[in-house]
Amino acid sequence: MDIRQLEYFLAIVDHDGFNRAASALYVSQPSLSQAVRALERDLGSELFHRIGRRAVLTEAGRALIEPARAAVRSLATARAGVAAVHELRTGRVDVAAMPSQAVEPLTTMIRAFSGRYPGVSVAIKAAFTSRDVVDMVRTGAVELGLMATAGPLPDREVASHPAGEQRFVLVTPADGPFAGRRSVACEELAGQRLIVGQRGTGMRAYVDGLRERGIAFTIAAETEHRVAILPLVLAGVGLAVVTESWRAVAERTGARALDIEPKTTLNIGLVSRRTGLSPAARAFLAAALPESAAAPDRRCL
Repeated sequence: MDIRQLEYFLAIVDHDGFNRAASALYVSQPSLSQAVRALERDLGSELFHRIGRRAVLTEAGRALIEPARAAVRSLATARAGVAAVHELRTGRVDVAAMPSQAVEPLTTMIRAFSGRYPGVSVAIKAAFTSRDVVDMVRTGAVELGLMATAGPLPDREVASHPAGEQRFVLVTPADGPFAGRRSVACEELAGQRLIVGQRGTGMRAYVDGLRERGIAFTIAAETEHRVAILPLVLAGVGLAVVTESWRAVAERTGARALDIEPKTTLNIGLVSRRTGLSPAARAFLAAALPESAAAPDRRCL
């Protein structure tokens, strides 16, 4: 049984016979009759008594009318739903994002996308490392991933779309060290107590690189929960090296964010599957991506 057979059946009912139904459907009467006979074989019951040129519904035929109409309506609704998704009037796009990048640039990206396609929702999935992002995109858990990396964006397992860069900043409490300063040299972090993230993140790679260069500091706290960093800084536990995506949030809470010199950055990018992206994912890429990205300087890595 297929939906075409049900549509033919209903046309015969609505047009009171095979001839008129064939004309309305723009099909030959033999083709129409063949489709109905195939439907009757599938159902194991005759649907019409054929009396001359007339077609009189059997009891089985009368019983089929309501479910057939429901099936045809359901398919029409499904087709309309699919069309709405392709036209981006509704739907959803899943994006995996690392914590810092979920603050920025993801907020700006979603604002740009939602402004164009308000009926499409964005589902944000947590990913703590760049490897997590790639794996979630590669396996199809999400369509898009937003990541940061100290090295080049990945280009083997996924397609990469550069989205700029973010420099590192030092977050301190208002009454902390380096008062009145707007920047600090990376060597001045020697002797400080730092709050660090988990291994595998760009922020952690940066402070580990400082230690390898002989800049000695104390790890005051290590946290997988990025939302804990600012409260720990404000409580005086230590200072934190974060990306500048946190600058505005930190300053609104009363903390200060100082540029770390020399300027050292992470590459930011969206990654996607190479083929088979949904219309919503393609539209998100188009709305979210900047036109160019500057090359980073990593002298303190």
